[in-house]
Amino acid sequence: GPARWHENYPFAKGDKQSPIEINSKEVRHDSSLPPWHASYDPGAAKTILNNGRTCRVVFDDSFDRSVLRGGPLSGAYRLRQLHLHWGSSDDHGSEHVIDGVKYAAELHMVHWNPKHGNFVGALKQPDGVAVVGIFLKVGSTPKPEMKRILEEIDNIKTKGKEAPFQHFDPSILFPKSRDYWTYHGSFTTPPCEECITWILLREPIEVSPDQV
Repeated sequence: GPARWHENYPFAKGDKQSPIEINSKEVRHDSSLPPWHASYDPGAAKTILNNGRTCRVVFDDSFDRSVLRGGPLSGAYRLRQLHLHWGSSDDHGSEHVIDGVKYAAELHMVHWNPKHGNFVGALKQPDGVAVVGIFLKVGSTPKPEMKRILEEIDNIKTKGKEAPFQHFDPSILFPKSRDYWTYHGSFTTPPCEECITWILLREPIEVSPDQV
């Protein structure tokens, strides 16, 4: 488990490890931080796959086709993939915790900084990766924008399965508010590299119990 990850992955002993709990009373407002914005090309979506831990949607990141800018970032970061974290029940599943609350799930949109040459190179740099985190909470209203991903999950029920997943604009999954918390942290799975600028969206999106 995570308590022993550092035995094989030294990064896991670092002081910038994710996820964290955010206590909104301790958050500092930084007026110099601008809004963030994403411009995604729906044609960049390629495949959806089951890697044994989660479902991942993979995008073409060979050029500045779908990018994230602004906020705490300098320059454009390319969208590489999105994936989900969820739990065995609706009262937990998110990785980050907000004021003691765990959400049902957490969606991560993973981007990398092309000034470092490639994704592997970006993993070695403190400004290499930017992840937009979106919380999912369970309510009575299904989110129609989730339908496409949920339909395709049926085709990738076992580890290693991959299916085409074309023409998808992930920005339809953003909540209405663009308010965010940001901090410098790490990947939440080994080797836990501390290369991530996190942009956690304050407003969750609502999904139905059936969707979870």
